Amino acid sequence: MNSKVTRKEKSEVELATIQFQRLLRFSLICGIVIVSGFIVYYILVPEEGYIGFGILNDDERAEDYPTTTKVNQSIGFYVTVDNELDHDFTFKLIILLGDEDTKLSPEGSKYANKTSTTDKETLKPSEHWMSDKLYVLFPYNGTDQILIVELWKYNEDNSREFWDILWLRIDVYS
Repeated sequence: MNSKVTRKEKSEVELATIQFQRLLRFSLICGIVIVSGFIVYYILVPEEGYIGFGILNDDERAEDYPTTTKVNQSIGFYVTVDNELDHDFTFKLIILLGDEDTKLSPEGSKYANKTSTTDKETLKPSEHWMSDKLYVLFPYNGTDQILIVELWKYNEDNSREFWDILWLRIDVYS
């Protein structure tokens, strides 16, 4: 074995080391530019926010919802809406009753009967709204009856679009 390194081999090693250092510097600079871009994007384009939407029981709590009731006995509840968007939010609630034929989906309900609506309300950013106590009664027996609350957004041109849906399943007996 020849333990001596020739000039040519030494020159090739030095060249490879220089090329590796250049590649490493280029990669580090690219990484810094990319991460900086993400940081700038995150600062300049904040998250849109959200609308909080909930049902509260008769005691204004989000617990112990009724699961059974009698025919024509009223159930009391409240609905809350929180605007965590960066702009005003105008909405209306539609209260419906459904049964085993009712279809529930992220686009709203089908085959349910409207019982009432609330007035149109407008919330400013970070504003909270709670309905007056609302009441519904189920007119006939049946397991798996459904209390449905739909949230509809109203646009500036007064057109409306479905926003969200909540429901409670209730067994009704005589």
